[in-house]
Amino acid sequence: MAYKLIWSPVSRDDLRDIVRFISRDSPQNAESFAYRLMAQTDMLQEHPEIGRSVPEHRSPTIREIIFRPYRIVYRVDHEQKTVEIARVWHAARGAPKIRPSD
Repeated sequence: MAYKLIWSPVSRDDLRDIVRFISRDSPQNAESFAYRLMAQTDMLQEHPEIGRSVPEHRSPTIREIIFRPYRIVYRVDHEQKTVEIARVWHAARGAPKIRPSD
Protein backbone atom coordinates (compact mmCIF):
# COMPACT_ATOMS: atom_id res chain seq x y z
CA MET A 1 0.00 0.00 0.00
CA ALA A 2 1.33 3.43 -0.95
CA TYR A 3 2.06 6.01 1.69
CA LYS A 4 0.15 9.28 1.68
CA LEU A 5 2.38 12.21 0.69
CA ILE A 6 1.78 15.45 2.59
CA TRP A 7 3.49 18.80 2.06
CA SER A 8 3.75 20.85 5.27
CA PRO A 9 2.80 24.53 4.97
CA VAL A 10 6.46 25.49 5.51
CA SER A 11 7.65 23.16 2.74
CA ARG A 12 5.07 24.59 0.34
CA ASP A 13 6.36 28.06 1.20
CA ASP A 14 9.95 26.86 0.64
CA LEU A 15 9.10 25.53 -2.81
CA ARG A 16 7.15 28.64 -3.75
CA ASP A 17 10.06 30.87 -2.72
CA ILE A 18 12.57 28.80 -4.68
CA VAL A 19 10.39 28.84 -7.80
CA ARG A 20 9.94 32.60 -7.49
CA PHE A 21 13.67 33.08 -7.21
CA ILE A 22 14.42 30.93 -10.26
CA SER A 23 11.66 32.58 -12.28
CA ARG A 24 13.43 35.95 -12.02
CA ASP A 25 15.88 34.63 -14.61
CA SER A 26 13.74 32.05 -16.38
CA PRO A 27 10.05 31.27 -15.79
CA GLN A 28 10.40 28.15 -17.93
CA ASN A 29 13.29 26.83 -15.85
CA ALA A 30 11.36 27.58 -12.67
CA GLU A 31 8.36 25.58 -13.84
CA SER A 32 10.53 22.69 -15.04
CA PHE A 33 12.42 22.68 -11.74
CA ALA A 34 9.20 22.51 -9.73
CA TYR A 35 7.88 19.57 -11.76
CA ARG A 36 11.15 17.65 -11.49
CA LEU A 37 11.42 18.25 -7.75
CA MET A 38 7.83 17.13 -7.20
CA ALA A 39 8.48 14.00 -9.28
CA GLN A 40 11.31 13.17 -6.86
CA THR A 41 8.97 13.50 -3.88
CA ASP A 42 6.29 11.38 -5.57
CA MET A 43 8.66 8.41 -5.39
CA LEU A 44 8.40 8.56 -1.60
CA GLN A 45 4.84 7.23 -1.76
CA GLU A 46 6.13 3.83 -2.86
CA HIS A 47 9.64 4.04 -1.35
CA PRO A 48 9.54 6.10 1.88
CA GLU A 49 12.96 4.88 3.02
CA ILE A 50 14.72 5.91 -0.22
CA GLY A 51 16.43 8.89 1.39
CA ARG A 52 19.15 8.93 3.99
CA SER A 53 18.68 9.87 7.65
CA VAL A 54 19.34 13.56 8.18
CA PRO A 55 22.70 13.69 10.00
CA GLU A 56 21.82 16.79 12.05
CA HIS A 57 18.70 15.22 13.52
CA ARG A 58 19.85 11.67 14.24
CA SER A 59 16.35 10.27 13.92
CA PRO A 60 15.42 7.34 11.66
CA THR A 61 12.08 9.00 10.89
CA ILE A 62 13.60 12.26 9.58
CA ARG A 63 15.11 11.59 6.18
CA GLU A 64 16.16 13.51 3.10
CA ILE A 65 16.67 13.14 -0.59
CA ILE A 66 19.08 15.39 -2.39
CA PHE A 67 17.88 17.27 -5.45
CA ARG A 68 20.99 19.34 -6.08
CA PRO A 69 21.52 21.82 -4.69
CA TYR A 70 18.43 21.29 -2.52
CA ARG A 71 17.71 19.00 0.40
CA ILE A 72 14.16 17.66 0.52
CA VAL A 73 13.69 16.82 4.20
CA TYR A 74 10.78 14.58 5.12
CA ARG A 75 9.26 12.66 7.99
CA VAL A 76 8.13 9.04 7.73
CA ASP A 77 5.31 7.68 9.89
CA HIS A 78 5.01 3.95 9.25
CA GLU A 79 2.02 3.55 11.57
CA GLN A 80 -0.02 6.19 9.74
CA LYS A 81 1.50 5.30 6.35
CA THR A 82 2.41 8.94 5.70
CA VAL A 83 5.38 10.84 4.37
CA GLU A 84 5.43 14.53 5.22
CA ILE A 85 7.69 16.87 3.29
CA ALA A 86 9.01 19.10 6.09
CA ARG A 87 11.38 21.45 4.23
CA VAL A 88 12.93 22.09 0.83
CA TRP A 89 16.24 23.66 1.69
CA HIS A 90 19.22 24.96 -0.28
CA ALA A 91 22.24 22.95 0.88
CA ALA A 92 24.42 26.08 1.12
CA ARG A 93 22.10 27.43 3.84
CA GLY A 94 23.23 24.77 6.32
CA ALA A 95 20.80 22.65 8.31
CA PRO A 96 17.08 23.35 8.02
CA LYS A 97 15.01 24.01 11.12
CA ILE A 98 12.35 21.33 11.47
CA ARG A 99 9.55 21.30 13.99
CA PRO A 100 9.66 18.33 16.37
CA SER A 101 7.62 15.26 15.51
CA ASP A 102 4.09 15.28 16.88
